[in-house]
Amino acid sequence: MKMRAALLTRMGAPAPYAESRPLEIVQLELAPPGPGEVLLRIRAAGLCHSDLSVIDGNRPRPLPMVLGHEGAGRVEALGAGVTDLVVGDHVVTTFVPSCGHCRPCEDIRPALCEPGFAANSAGTLLGGVRRLTREGLPLNHHLGVSAFAEYATVRRESLVRVDRSLSFELAAVFGCAVITGVGAVVNTADLPPDRSVAVVGLGGVGLAALMGARLREARRIVAIDLSDAKLAAARELGATDTFNAADPACIEAVREATQGGVEFAFEMAGSVQAMELAYRITRRGGTTVTAGLSHPQAMFAVPHVGIVAEERSIKGSYLGSCVPARDIPRYIEWYQAGRLPVDRLLSGSIALEDINLGFDRLARGEVLRQTVLP
Repeated sequence: MKMRAALLTRMGAPAPYAESRPLEIVQLELAPPGPGEVLLRIRAAGLCHSDLSVIDGNRPRPLPMVLGHEGAGRVEALGAGVTDLVVGDHVVTTFVPSCGHCRPCEDIRPALCEPGFAANSAGTLLGGVRRLTREGLPLNHHLGVSAFAEYATVRRESLVRVDRSLSFELAAVFGCAVITGVGAVVNTADLPPDRSVAVVGLGGVGLAALMGARLREARRIVAIDLSDAKLAAARELGATDTFNAADPACIEAVREATQGGVEFAFEMAGSVQAMELAYRITRRGGTTVTAGLSHPQAMFAVPHVGIVAEERSIKGSYLGSCVPARDIPRYIEWYQAGRLPVDRLLSGSIALEDINLGFDRLARGEVLRQTVLP
């Protein structure tokens, strides 16, 4: 079938993207679903920093590629062997397909699925196939999804069925921002109640982590960002203290305010500078968790003796250490019960034709989560 999609053919285009237009809205061909695959009508897709990092070259991916990994849509057709979905179901996409058979999957760590990682790195669906072409030439899939399009053919393993009462715009953010941020707190850190917490980087993922800290009844929640507007949003969502990272005395101020640092610090900005800040405001015996993705060649160095003598822990968190089929439904239940105000992350919707302008707004820090309505 023919459809419109946002195609990236070059990385590193200069901002503003509304002028350089790294994403081209083109017509291309989408193959029908093969065995174990599902055809979706994409109804909403979130603009995420993981997409932006491909555009600006910080997260290199094989090109040309149809971007977008945080999507929600309606099931239009089922490939052979897919028996647990029906046409008309509402689903959320997840950006790591899990095979269910490799060692990490057997250990209930689907975010580390080895065939899923290989497929995402190669720009294919799980199993090594591509369903996108333009004038007969194959195109790459983004993290098994490619949601900046009218339709998508994806593996069943990349989908979670959700409540039809949820708007598509809201459902989409559960596929990345919410599971990454909340999951880092609830799963990776397994945050106990009555602890002190800091969140460094207050985009959609960071504010979701802040919500997770409130959910886990943190005693103190320190929010840190470069944007005063985002610091204000953090206060509205329950931060007890806010600090602007641009202040040269930020680290000392946080350590003084928290009597030596926080017990858990969460780095959500995806930069080495943010990670260094998060580590330095973590107290002795504390844990620093990072869910940010920086350039593959960026290095983070810490004094070895400090990890030992202070019994410090550093943890990585990918996909919020989630089991999507388990966690997305329960996070939605927490939202519906008023415990996770995820709707506060939404910054409005845009047309597919305005996607480059949307990434300008994201790069400038003017928005949290915009959704494209293809």
